[in-house]
Amino acid sequence: MNQPSSSQPPANQVASSVPVLGPRQQLRQLIKRLFTGLRQVVAQQLSLKQLGRRLQPAFERLVAVVDARFSAFIQPRRRRGDIIITPYTGWGTPQHLELTGRVLLPRTVHPPRRGDPRWRNFLSIVRRLLSREVGGVTVHGVLEGHTVSAVSNTDGFFTLTWDRPDQIAESVQKEGWLEASLYIEGRSKTIFAPLRVIASPRFAVISDLDDTVLKSDVTSLPQMLGTVLTGNARTRLPFPGVSALYRALVREPGGSNPIFYVSSSPWNFYDLLWTFLRYRRLPLGPIFLRHWGSELFSGGAHHKHSIIERLMKTYPALPFVLIGDSGEQDPEIYAEVVRRNPGRVLAVYIRRVTGEARDAGVQQLSAEVKKAGVELVLTRDSLAAAFHAMAMGLISPSELRSVIQSVEKSFSPVDFFQAKQEQFSQRPKLPCRERSKSQKPEAS
Repeated sequence: MNQPSSSQPPANQVASSVPVLGPRQQLRQLIKRLFTGLRQVVAQQLSLKQLGRRLQPAFERLVAVVDARFSAFIQPRRRRGDIIITPYTGWGTPQHLELTGRVLLPRTVHPPRRGDPRWRNFLSIVRRLLSREVGGVTVHGVLEGHTVSAVSNTDGFFTLTWDRPDQIAESVQKEGWLEASLYIEGRSKTIFAPLRVIASPRFAVISDLDDTVLKSDVTSLPQMLGTVLTGNARTRLPFPGVSALYRALVREPGGSNPIFYVSSSPWNFYDLLWTFLRYRRLPLGPIFLRHWGSELFSGGAHHKHSIIERLMKTYPALPFVLIGDSGEQDPEIYAEVVRRNPGRVLAVYIRRVTGEARDAGVQQLSAEVKKAGVELVLTRDSLAAAFHAMAMGLISPSELRSVIQSVEKSFSPVDFFQAKQEQFSQRPKLPCRERSKSQKPEAS
């Protein structure tokens, strides 16, 4: 083993010789780096994409420094006032459960109504986005008599975990949902949060939300802003047949298959999306959203892919059905998931919300994943997906009829006829059969 040279100073002297920059010096240095990068961009005539990659590290560090300075000043003051817990849906296995939430200052968001004017919906969205987070708060969670604790970070987030709780396994066999009680240390108010526990289902569903379940018009920025900023959980519309299709996929004799929703929307919209799912009679399940602070620059594709990979690692024996749309990068993400996880994906359903140019690229991905034994179905409605799911044994013929009736109510006769034609053109040549409780879908 090589010994350090005697001419070199000791490690502690080297560390002490490096000046430690204070917050103001760090801020000045980061701003200087940003301006230096901008001058280089102008000189080299880089594109906007190259500009973003060049300045992203310095900008992320700048945001972190500013946030740390602001939090050190404001967080102690916020903890003295009235604070609330906003829990999200917990999830896990009988051996490991986790529940994420957020500690915030109270805000006034009126319950949604169908007749609410656009300006009121807009104000509610603004109030959600302008959340005031509280860090350094100890939150306790009680589940089946087991108490765990966590401290919220500067963004208000906390995660409670229960590892191998003795009494949970028996409760999970009776129902897939449990309820935990949460409270803040030193305060008397208690709130309750649901947890979805997965024991031994046939398969699981992972679905996008925007332009897959609910209409968001993400392919057009002006239309998307008008839809998202001026709608509420009762005025925003689902795609035809999606509720019936999802209910059919999760329904099982004597139980249910789990469903996970993964979206690039911010966590601030969690209550809006949860209310939408309940109001439109969509099956409930854990929702994974994105923190627009620390994860803003990582991209929605990275967020979705990491969540899907985590779910597959958590449930290593469980096959999955992936559902998304062609408006963003869902086809590319799902194709990569199929490649990385052979035999784990039963089917991929992509809702067509784009033009022919994009469709050609999706069809190319469909040919690629087909080589791995997985069908990628591109469809503008829920019919083709429902027929394929029945042929795979994922839903029954009676459940298929429910999807057809739901789509028929939403379409005009001409549109419904066109949808039927599209469905028959993509119908897989697989034997249709009524499923039974013991039947398991085979992953290729």
